Amino acid sequence: MKIRIGNGYDVHELAFGIPLTLGGVRIDHNKGCIAHSDGDVMLHSLCDAMLGALALGDIGLHFPDTSDEFLGIDSKILLKRVNEMIKSKGYELVNADMTVLLQRPKISSYIPDMRKTIANVLNIDIERISIKATTTEKLGFVGKEMGIASYSTVLLQTKE
Repeated sequence: MKIRIGNGYDVHELAFGIPLTLGGVRIDHNKGCIAHSDGDVMLHSLCDAMLGALALGDIGLHFPDTSDEFLGIDSKILLKRVNEMIKSKGYELVNADMTVLLQRPKISSYIPDMRKTIANVLNIDIERISIKATTTEKLGFVGKEMGIASYSTVLLQTKE
């Protein structure tokens, strides 16, 4: 069995009047992410971690923000496509650990749905998906509610 570790990061600016989607779930908030796609920073960082584990580049390489094909696209579709790439290379996701950084809103009540949504997209057990949220204690662009960021770490292994 071969294993690979990947790390991903994404950040988006927040603006009023745009829907906020995190972990594939719509979040009730007055601000959302400015982005070419739906701006789901959690799924974008997860895609980057999975691609990075196999040295397949990043999300922008495979789904460029210059392409009309991906304008407004649901990031769950991107995650599904990345998972198919990983499987085509003979690997599968062992687990994913994600941390989203945002000052507001508090998202703890959404985390169970996010985990379930991601597990369903990847067709894996929910226990393989970890999601945490933190503020930056009102420091920096996240703390000033100008943006949102997410980190993801994944472990991939060859299929048995």
